[in-house]
Amino acid sequence: MLNKCTFIGNLGRDPEIRSFANGNKVCNLRVACTEKWKDKDGNRQEKTEWIPVAIFQEGLIRVAEQYLRKGSKVYVSGKFTTRKYQDQSGADRYSTEIVLQGFGGTLVMLDGKQEGGQQSGHEGGQSASQGGYGGGMGDEIPFMREDRA
Repeated sequence: MLNKCTFIGNLGRDPEIRSFANGNKVCNLRVACTEKWKDKDGNRQEKTEWIPVAIFQEGLIRVAEQYLRKGSKVYVSGKFTTRKYQDQSGADRYSTEIVLQGFGGTLVMLDGKQEGGQQSGHEGGQSASQGGYGGGMGDEIPFMREDRA
């Protein structure tokens, strides 16, 4: 069986990093994937889907926290997951998101890096995958690293 989703889009807001009581972290992203086309009358049409992404890989969280900002263009690939939880009133709620955890989770930064850690509009291609992170723009971002136990 295969459970893998891949998206390219822009972040709708800055990454949100939260810490758990056990010291682990999660990074939540909202990726806007916009489809544009012309209808049969030649009018431009546009539809945006908002993809929630949860990152649990320590290396990818560090990259997202340090380098990603609202508007950053990213490639994400992970597992499609639905989880059940209870809200404050005790009602059951469901959340569906793309999860980057363990092997197979990939985050690629498609914007280039400018001075001061800000993203520029040209394509750069820094990548981060499978618990590591990567880059191709000097020594500020290591090219590729895999965390191994």
